[in-house]
Amino acid sequence: MSDLLKMTATEARNSLLKKEISSVELLNAYQNAMEKTEALNNYVTPTLDAAKQMAVNADKAYAQGNAGPLAGLPIGVKDLFCTKDIETTACSAILKGFLPSYESTVTSNIWHSGGVMLGKLNCDEFAMGSSNETSIFGPAVNPWSKIDGIDLSSGGSSGGSASSVAAGSALMSLGTDTGGSIRQPAAFCGVVGLKPTYGRCSRWGIVAFASSLDQAGPFTRTVEDSALIFSVMAGHDPKDSTSASLGYTNFSEAVKSNIEGLRIGIPAEYNVDGMDIEISDLWKKGRAWLEQAGAKIVDINLPHTKYALPCYYIIAPAEASSNLARYDGIRYGKRIEAETLDAMYEATRADGFGEEVQRRILIGTYALSAGYYDAYYLKAQQVRRLIKEDFEKAFNDVDVILTPTTPTPAFPLGAEVSDPITMYLNDVFTVPANLAGLPGISVPAGLSNQGLPLGLQLLAPPFEEGRLFSVANAIEKQAEFLLAPARAAGDLQ
Repeated sequence: MSDLLKMTATEARNSLLKKEISSVELLNAYQNAMEKTEALNNYVTPTLDAAKQMAVNADKAYAQGNAGPLAGLPIGVKDLFCTKDIETTACSAILKGFLPSYESTVTSNIWHSGGVMLGKLNCDEFAMGSSNETSIFGPAVNPWSKIDGIDLSSGGSSGGSASSVAAGSALMSLGTDTGGSIRQPAAFCGVVGLKPTYGRCSRWGIVAFASSLDQAGPFTRTVEDSALIFSVMAGHDPKDSTSASLGYTNFSEAVKSNIEGLRIGIPAEYNVDGMDIEISDLWKKGRAWLEQAGAKIVDINLPHTKYALPCYYIIAPAEASSNLARYDGIRYGKRIEAETLDAMYEATRADGFGEEVQRRILIGTYALSAGYYDAYYLKAQQVRRLIKEDFEKAFNDVDVILTPTTPTPAFPLGAEVSDPITMYLNDVFTVPANLAGLPGISVPAGLSNQGLPLGLQLLAPPFEEGRLFSVANAIEKQAEFLLAPARAAGDLQ
């Protein structure tokens, strides 16, 4: 069983094709790992009964020679994806007990390709947070070593998705990224996290946070595995009006592409105050690795980057205040009875939404209100356009941009939750890609002085995920990041 957990998704797929292992055996190994790592609080709704049937079906497909590309591979799903007849809460009290009557397009693609659903994974409430501490289920815990006896944040909002892959309780997982919610947790937990181009993966059936920023993406142990699952996730969906009209692409071949001659941009503006020196050193090391692989380093400027965070924290809450207006206690979810309709609305939303969600709703409503719309929301949209234009100009001169993923390694739980501004600064390197709709990937590339994982981020022009995979693979080969966290399932060590 120990060898099963050590396999990457690609290796497991090859072993299943050769009938060296069975899907049921692989599932049993991951079920055992889920039990061993239960203290990490990754799963909020395990679905092992359904998983067993999926694994049996996958073995039948292999026997018949018609297995899909993800057949038999155990996958966890962030509790933001609607899953038919399986509780979907967005880790919020207001959606406790909600059983969707439909399946999200992305998860539907995964199951149609033979993937095995392990369960729903912990996340920040409505994806609003950078540490997984706003979840009603409590935080998902980072499986890397504690600091001074205190558990580490797994990042947010997709903390459970990152932690489960790092801990070996999921072979791969699904997350969403609105301002860095895939890439930041991936860096904190030492796994690969991909945020695709806006429109590359359907948003249909994903609980909305900020509709112009949200995008689904995978967590995996390797870049090759990321390409494998992303090839299935991506594609046009007529049910999503923002879905790009692009057909199926097999991204696995792109991973092997030579990067010799590619131009790698290094933006001066990402040298921010407060960035740990060890992350700055890793950034320099990543630059050297790509030069050794034959790429050309080009210094670039993204002058409006400094406005990205304030711009994001106007646009995202504004869209959230609109999207979350639907949770009123009338049609589904929690309801607090009261004497009048308005009182019922107030009581339901006050009791159902957590503090951070209420904060963002209030910020967004204020930014959209009469007299402030032009001063805040409209101005933020204008700045967003300038940020996008900065990237467009930069990509005339470079093919890919290299930056750190986060300004610091993972921090202890509770260290920043009382200070929203400090928490928001965790997204300083990731937010610009969402505002510009660009694809980005975080690759584990080293360890801090305290033995915690550090990530490097790559950004590419829209719909150039294949280019991202090739450069990310080059970094992965040079970094040789093969360590397992201290609190991973024993068989992964």
